[in-house]
Amino acid sequence: MGKLIIITAPSGGGKTTIVNHLLSKFDNLSFSVSATTRKPRPKEVEGKDYYFLEWEEFDTLVQQKAFVEWELIYPGQRSGTLKKEVKRLWQEEMNVLFDIEVKGAKNIKEMYPEALAIFIKPPTPAILFERLRNRKTEDEKSLKARIQRAKMELTYEHAFDKVLINDVLEVALQDAEKMVRDFLENTSQKASEEEEE
Repeated sequence: MGKLIIITAPSGGGKTTIVNHLLSKFDNLSFSVSATTRKPRPKEVEGKDYYFLEWEEFDTLVQQKAFVEWELIYPGQRSGTLKKEVKRLWQEEMNVLFDIEVKGAKNIKEMYPEALAIFIKPPTPAILFERLRNRKTEDEKSLKARIQRAKMELTYEHAFDKVLINDVLEVALQDAEKMVRDFLENTSQKASEEEEE
C-alpha cells in the first residue's frame, strides 16, 4: 500500500505551487483530487483539479459515508476527500499527495497517523493577507471571510509533522522536496529496522 503525504496551508499560503512541484519531481506520487461544491475558477478542470459537485450530490455522498473527511469551508461551500479516490491511487500502486485545507488535513492525519503532514506557513500573517488581496479572485465580502479563516488556520501549525516557511519560493520548493524524499526513502528503512529489534 502506498504512503500518504499531506500538504496544507492557510488559503494563499502557496500549497498548490509546492504540490505541483512535487508531482513534477516524483514519478511515484499521485495527486488526490478533492470534491468541492464551489464553482470552477478559470482554467480549473473537472477531475483534474477538483470534482465539482452540486450541494445535493455532496449531501448524498456524505450520507453514504463516501468521504475520508469533509469540511464546511465557507457558508455554501464544502470540500472533501473521497474514499474511492485514495483507493484508486493505491490500486495504481502510487503514493498519495493531498493538497488540502487545514482542518481536512488535520482529520486525515488523525485517520492515518503514519502520513507525513507538512504545514506551509507564510513568513508573516501580513504577507499572507497581502497575497490573498493580490489574487483579486474575490469580492470584498468573501476576501474578508478568507482572511478570517486564514487567521484561524495559522493557529493549527502544531498539529502537523513539519512546518515549511514559504518565503523565497525556490528555497521552499527545495525544502519540500527534501522532506518528501526523506519520508519516502526512510519510512521503509525504519520499518525494516523495527522488525529486526
